[in-house]
Amino acid sequence: MQAPAFMIGQILLAMPGIGDPRFEHAVIAMCSHDERGALGVGLGATVEGLGFHDLLDSFQIDHGDVANVPVHFGGPVESRRGFVLHSRDWSGVDTVDVAGRWALSTTVDVLRAIAAGEGPRRWTVSLGYAGWGEGQLEGELSRPGWFNVAGDDALLFDAVADERWARGFASAGIDPRLLVAGAGTA
Repeated sequence: MQAPAFMIGQILLAMPGIGDPRFEHAVIAMCSHDERGALGVGLGATVEGLGFHDLLDSFQIDHGDVANVPVHFGGPVESRRGFVLHSRDWSGVDTVDVAGRWALSTTVDVLRAIAAGEGPRRWTVSLGYAGWGEGQLEGELSRPGWFNVAGDDALLFDAVADERWARGFASAGIDPRLLVAGAGTA
């Protein structure tokens, strides 16, 4: 029997017509996936009116010289909980290595380190996450709705949120303008 294909370290891209408006043009960095379920952090949309400085202010952390970048909508689960995807050159108490591709931190120590100029070289911040229970993601992957591409630092850290979806498909040689929500019958 073949071992299950886990998506950790991959990027899930929502196909047109996914059927859930929360995931239209979603770009999800898969950070955990095993027999018990999966967790991914969305990077395809930002939280309107919320910048990184606002997040730092909420923890009374001085901004230092850090840029006031947008905060991403990580997903509909625990939408007030913060997630920092970052390069593997920094590690805190809770930092999780994601398939040797990037790291994930969820405590305030990473925010303090970034603000002080002592944090990871590359990073992005999201609020909330996308979560799947046991077998749920596998079920969704067996139907049209998601397309996966390899985890890519340029896609995670260099692209702006509203370009990630199209760039993700382009990295697989697909022009997303040619994708349709449904298929015909023969």
